Amino acid sequence: MKKDKPTIEDKEVIRKKLTGEVVSDKMDKTVVVMVKTIKAHPKYKKRYQVSTKYHAHDPENKHKEGEKVTIVLDRPRSKNKRWRIVESK
Repeated sequence: MKKDKPTIEDKEVIRKKLTGEVVSDKMDKTVVVMVKTIKAHPKYKKRYQVSTKYHAHDPENKHKEGEKVTIVLDRPRSKNKRWRIVESK
């Protein structure tokens, strides 16, 4: 007996989500989102803040600088753009 192979519809895709602030909206259909995370030093355990900037897809150009947004990992859309905006806060 052959087992049915799982189809794409059967699989649940777990995508990475991040929340950050739009720091630049000057590009067409693209915004730059800065995500801040808190890390601890391995030896001294002091906590410090690290920020990373991500290029995110904004097809309607509706998100402006200073807005809080949630981005999700998506297919590569260009050399640097692999994230898209899913909601605005």
